[in-house]
Amino acid sequence: MRLDDEAESQNVEDRRGSGGFSIGGGSIGIGTIIVALAASYFFGINPMTIINGAQVLHGNAPQRQAAPSDAPPANDPGAVFVRRVLGNTERTWEHIFRTQFNQDYPAPKLVLFSGGTQTACGMGQAAMGPFYCPADRKVYIDLSFYRELRDRFGAGGDFAQAYVIAHEVGHHVQNVLGISDKVDRARARMSPEQANALSVRVELQADCFAGVWAAVAQRDNAKLIEPGDFEQGLNAAGAIGDDRLQQETQGRVVPEAFTHGTSAQRQRWLRRGMSTGDVRQCDTFSAQGL
Repeated sequence: MRLDDEAESQNVEDRRGSGGFSIGGGSIGIGTIIVALAASYFFGINPMTIINGAQVLHGNAPQRQAAPSDAPPANDPGAVFVRRVLGNTERTWEHIFRTQFNQDYPAPKLVLFSGGTQTACGMGQAAMGPFYCPADRKVYIDLSFYRELRDRFGAGGDFAQAYVIAHEVGHHVQNVLGISDKVDRARARMSPEQANALSVRVELQADCFAGVWAAVAQRDNAKLIEPGDFEQGLNAAGAIGDDRLQQETQGRVVPEAFTHGTSAQRQRWLRRGMSTGDVRQCDTFSAQGL
């Protein structure tokens, strides 16, 4: 991606170096993301609930740590990259909301943190990976996830990193449009298996919205997307499919426990968004097949 000319978002809150959280005297690192995700997939609930519940059961409440002396500077490359990508999503979704929905786009905040941080949805931990909290309309990310994405999942590249942010922004779009509230009400009346199946459609739509962002952003700036970028995004989507993660963590695939979709499904819906640039093509809830 060529982001040099992109204006940086002002909606980024940098909490790195403000003090993290530890559990039982040891901090939770991104290396445990596989375990947290696997538990989330198997039980079909928010990974924050699992992590926070485990802390209580083991008598290990999060404890404040002293701010690290080597906290990254505000303008380190990672923070600049995030601000530029978020800024582009803001301008792109402002255009989409104005032209397709005839309404303003309320941009989310993005919070950079290290280790753990408090959110309106509970305690956020790096082990959960990037996430969106609808209660405070904020995207949370520990930038060490990008290293994990590259080294453990083999999904490196700047567009792969941008896709991660765009997916979480996609959840914000769902929240603004009222989709998230409808899903939450429906899930409350469903069995765990049915709720998981609905969650898959939510996540695949966020993938599709990420693709729509990429397509529209490219139309507005032909130099933004470089050869091979879309392939990076598709590779990242495939690397974090339910089937692949379950196979790696528990040695078997349990389709009824899927909450995010298979690798092929995530790639398919991301590709649909990228090829059409049309929000209307992202109706995963009416799709007969995913």
